[in-house]
Amino acid sequence: MPGNKNEHSINERLELSMLYDFYGALLKENQRRIFEASVLEDFNFSEIAQYEGITRQGAYDTVKRAIKQLRGYEEKLGLIAKFEEQKKLVKKLRDKLSLADIPYADGRLDEIYRLLEKILEE
Repeated sequence: MPGNKNEHSINERLELSMLYDFYGALLKENQRRIFEASVLEDFNFSEIAQYEGITRQGAYDTVKRAIKQLRGYEEKLGLIAKFEEQKKLVKKLRDKLSLADIPYADGRLDEIYRLLEKILEE
C-alpha cells in the first residue's frame, strides 16, 4: 500500500475532484471526510488514521471504496460526460457566433458573450 503523497497523478486528482463535485454527496459521511482528507487535502493515510481513530489500512480501504463508488456513479449516470458535452456545444456556439456577421445590437451581443463565458467558467 503506497503512501498517499503523490499517489494520484494530477490528471487523476482532477478526475477524482470532478467526480466528488458531482457525486460526493452520495457517499457516507465518513467516506466524504476521509476522501476529502486524502484526495483533496493530500493527507497521508497514517495522518488520516490517527485523526479518525482507525488503522492506516482502514483509511486506505475507505478511500479506495469511495473512488470505486464515485466512478460507478459516473458509469451509471454519466453526469460528467453530459456536462463535458454541453461545454463543447457552448464553445462551438460561442465560436460560431463570433464568426457570424451580426450587427452590434445595443449591447445584447455582449450580454450573450458574457452569458456564454459564464457557462464555460462553471
